[in-house]
Amino acid sequence: MASMSHSFLILLLLPLLIAADKCNKDDKRALISIKSAFNNAYHFASWTSTSACCDWYGVECDPGVPGNSDGSRVTGLYVITDSNVTGPIPSAVGDLPFLTSLRFHKLPNLTGNIPSSITRLTRLSVLILSWNSLSGPIPSFLSQIPSLTIINLSFNQFSGSIPAELANLPSLLGLDFSRNRLTGPIPSEFGNFPKSSPPDLILNHNSLSGNLPVSLGVPEWRTIDLSRNSFTGDASFLFGAGKSTQVIDLSRNEFAFDLSRVTFPVNLTSLDLNHNKISGSIPAQINQVEPNFFSQFNVSYNQLCGQIPAGPITAKFGVDAYFHNKCLCGSPLPPCTRG
Repeated sequence: MASMSHSFLILLLLPLLIAADKCNKDDKRALISIKSAFNNAYHFASWTSTSACCDWYGVECDPGVPGNSDGSRVTGLYVITDSNVTGPIPSAVGDLPFLTSLRFHKLPNLTGNIPSSITRLTRLSVLILSWNSLSGPIPSFLSQIPSLTIINLSFNQFSGSIPAELANLPSLLGLDFSRNRLTGPIPSEFGNFPKSSPPDLILNHNSLSGNLPVSLGVPEWRTIDLSRNSFTGDASFLFGAGKSTQVIDLSRNEFAFDLSRVTFPVNLTSLDLNHNKISGSIPAQINQVEPNFFSQFNVSYNQLCGQIPAGPITAKFGVDAYFHNKCLCGSPLPPCTRG
């Protein structure tokens, strides 16, 4: 008798449980359109009309969206690691108004531009379109999505310049445009990011060039990676003992400034300046940086001179960190000679 009562209760509650998990019909329609645009690739095998879209692979939902009474809304869309996903990003991604996270990652046959329909995603926080074959310019209309905190467009074929308008994004925490085909300078407007909380700026492996705008010395970048570009001129204003910067990578450019004039952020954990035209000597103040967390140091292939200052930081690294300079000397290089 108890078993029958239990079964009856389940049957009674089943419609309520189904209703609670039901996804919004407009969201489901948009997802079906995305699946169709990608020619029903294997990634979308679970996306069937007879199942709730919130149960589909790569889809996340939130049943508690304020003011919503018509099914759970899609808040996350992840299409990852599938060479059968071919063609451009469907414009239908813009028809998921509650989307907060969009990730298209390791899709070697994902091509074309970023669609302008993405600007309709007014709640979008995380945009990761990495390790694909996307091309064209990085669109300035991304600045029309003020909720963005992360933009990762790394490992694609984007070309053209970096849009200055991106500096208007008020909540940006990370900007990764590495390993593309970008050209031109860094916009001076990037100096307008909040001084104490600018985004991590990752621009390595592009064809960017020109002098750095002095305005970049205002924000206290936690991480700034400009390596493997063609930047020139002074970058000394990125440094400063009072700054909270942790990672500075300027390697394999054509920067030319006097390192003697630099003071290093005391929270620095990684500094790579190799393959530039940097002159002067290594300041003794480098050894005031916290040694327990400092893991990377390289000033090789520059035009540095003078004695390497003895201390806990400089002693952590071998010859490879110092060689191929004009006249650096002292441990771990050969001793300095008088005269």
